[in-house]
Amino acid sequence: QLQLGESGGGLVQPGGSLRLSCEASGFTLASGFTLDNYAIGWFRQAPGKEREGVSCISSYGGRTNYADSVKGRFTISRDNAKNTVYLQMNSLKPDDTAVYYCAADWKPYSPVCTLRRLYDQWGQGTQVTVSS
Repeated sequence: QLQLGESGGGLVQPGGSLRLSCEASGFTLASGFTLDNYAIGWFRQAPGKEREGVSCISSYGGRTNYADSVKGRFTISRDNAKNTVYLQMNSLKPDDTAVYYCAADWKPYSPVCTLRRLYDQWGQGTQVTVSS
C-alpha cells in the first residue's frame, strides 16, 4: 500500500520561500511498484475553499503542469531514487496560504499528468501560512 507524507510547511513572510517534500513509502521490491510509475500532484485547500490543483509531474519524461496562479513561482521536481517529490515555492503571497497535499496516481510510462483531483492516494497535508 503506497503511503505519502508531506513535510516542509510552516510560517513564512510574503516574498519568502518554502520547499515542500512528499515522501512515498510502502514499496516493496517484490511488488515491482516504484515511484517512477506514478504521476504526482500537489494540491492545496484554503479555509472555505475547494481543493485545487497546484502542480503535477508525469511518471515518464518529467512533464510538468502548473496552475496559472503559481506559474513562474513554484517548481515541481522528483527524485525517484529517494522516492520523493518536491515543490519549491518562491515569492510566496498571502493567497498561497493553505494546507498542501500531495497525491499519487498509478500511471506507468505516461507523459502526462492532471491538476484535476483524479488521484488514488493522498497524503495528510502540511500547513503553509504566508503572513507578515
